[in-house]
Amino acid sequence: MNDKLVFYTNPMSRGRIVRWMLEELAIPYETEVLQYGSSIKSSEYLALNPMGKVPAIKHGDVFVTETAAICAYLADVFANKKLAPQTLDEKARYYRWMFFVAGPLEQAIGLKLVGAEITSEHQKSLGCGNPIDTFKTLAKAVSDTPYVAGDRFTAADVIVASYIGFYTRFKLLDEVPEFTSYLERVYNRPARIKANQLDDSLLQNSN
Repeated sequence: MNDKLVFYTNPMSRGRIVRWMLEELAIPYETEVLQYGSSIKSSEYLALNPMGKVPAIKHGDVFVTETAAICAYLADVFANKKLAPQTLDEKARYYRWMFFVAGPLEQAIGLKLVGAEITSEHQKSLGCGNPIDTFKTLAKAVSDTPYVAGDRFTAADVIVASYIGFYTRFKLLDEVPEFTSYLERVYNRPARIKANQLDDSLLQNSN
């Protein structure tokens, strides 16, 4: 299989999360920056991703979308980098919290963002249930162990920390001590710093 890796992104997107993951892996990849309102909706890109969204990756002949799915895929394919879970206990926590932020947390934040009134009847049908419970559950998850999957950093931390960092920055999540302590443990990683520098440079060059 052709193992060429192409990363489709925009520096003002969740592509920043995947960029961090790629830098953690320290593997070669090409960056294809797509612009909102133009190349991101081009017929060429829509043929790959009908949603017309980023991030996405093309690895050889394989095309993957959705931020959490991309990070999980990369962790599995490049297993020698040890960012995928190793034990059953790690796997349980890794998949649970990676998809918790991509599912219930995203829904809870979306409801908060649009100012939706959530009744007890609504909660029965919502994947996030009570949004306040969702936020409290995540706070406990990142304080139970040093990292999301246990005692070591994994791809799940790339996802979870990125979501927490973004939402606390824009006041959609409260900066509770659990979140602050967790971000202090993961945010100073060299790969994250480099990834942000790369995306910040793209932003500056586009202005």
